[in-house]
Amino acid sequence: MTKQRELTFSSSGTRCAAQHLTASSDTFLGERGLPCVVMAHGFGGTRDTGLLPFAEGFAAAGLDVVVFDYRGFGNSEGSPRQRVSYRRQRADYHAAIAAARQIDGVDPERIVLWGTSYSGGHVLPVAVADQRIATILSLTPAMDGLAALGAIVRRHPRKLAPLVGHGLRDAAHALLHREPHRIPIVGEPESTSVISSPGALEGYLALAGPTWRNEVCARAILEVAINRPGRVAHQLRTPLLVQYGERDAVAPPAAAKRAAAKAGRYGEVRAYPVDHFDVYQGPWQHRALTDQIEFLHQHLSTNPATTTTKAIHT
Repeated sequence: MTKQRELTFSSSGTRCAAQHLTASSDTFLGERGLPCVVMAHGFGGTRDTGLLPFAEGFAAAGLDVVVFDYRGFGNSEGSPRQRVSYRRQRADYHAAIAAARQIDGVDPERIVLWGTSYSGGHVLPVAVADQRIATILSLTPAMDGLAALGAIVRRHPRKLAPLVGHGLRDAAHALLHREPHRIPIVGEPESTSVISSPGALEGYLALAGPTWRNEVCARAILEVAINRPGRVAHQLRTPLLVQYGERDAVAPPAAAKRAAAKAGRYGEVRAYPVDHFDVYQGPWQHRALTDQIEFLHQHLSTNPATTTTKAIHT
């Protein structure tokens, strides 16, 4: 049976909350211990919002897992609350990795980075900066913020200007040390929310855990266009699995495919006939998780002589 315990670590002096799930088998056990999957959510998500089924699946397969909340979200400390900053979130990943490497029984050289949506992009530059990462799993990733904004403009030509206006208002609040101006993370089509593709609200609410809040500091909109993690894919020297939805209306699948192609022989692709939120529940969650575990079996060999960096582009 998988054991779970609460774990805390510090990121830039702020306490972050996490869960540590221990492997329920020794399938991946090596001389230095077990691999550990380090995972966090996407734009405005919390660890209790659709991540635990993946974490529990990894633990059942024989891997330790650390799943954490970013600063300002969920059970983590930090202010302002609900501030999405890709730079801060990547720093939180690095802090979580450092904490995972200190866990008794974890092999510090076999850390797996797992990300989804916004964090599916984060894991690439984090791995480029930390050359000790063993493998990367990137699910329905947001690889190019500029492309994502372009998709918003194409679907809702009148939406971008109001969103930028909200972002500027919140930035002014920050300069004046006032309470942040927040907007919904997800809403109905045509609403003033960051994500408003058809079905997105229902998809997100179906996953929402008790700590999730449907709001975000609006200044995040001003950063989206410059968050383009796919551009560093060519620097990767770590096996990467990119899983994208062919019908994804939130994270453009073309950007995910480009990032995997830039990774060259380190990149592997899996495509599914689904939208952005379909991979968190039901048969497509099971399929995505199964493909991830298969990939880890391929690349986390306990015999270094047999570890390869095979790549299959589909």
